[in-house]
Amino acid sequence: MTYIVKDECVKCKFMDCVEVCPVDCFYEGENMLVIHPDECIDCGVCEPECPVDAIVPDTEDDPDGKWLEINSKYAELWPVITVKKEPPADREAYESETGKFEKYFSEKPGTGDE
Repeated sequence: MTYIVKDECVKCKFMDCVEVCPVDCFYEGENMLVIHPDECIDCGVCEPECPVDAIVPDTEDDPDGKWLEINSKYAELWPVITVKKEPPADREAYESETGKFEKYFSEKPGTGDE
């Protein structure tokens, strides 16, 4: 098992999770974070840190494995992030919205630990 980041993170990107991760397995996109499944040690300390419940065990993925695939793909493309930054200023407008991935997801990388 590994943990994955889901739709709730898109446009919210709180980043509380990155500071508690003991193995630095979070990667930053322009408007979402992902977890590298091969680096995650399944400790679960990140899950309760997410204020929008975007982090779940991969056993709670969509039946088609959509989120594990997204996390795997973008963890290979985006920079690692280990330090919490300020979340997007407009995050509150998106916190309770659903279907954000299809509407707003950006493939662009974030800045990581720059």
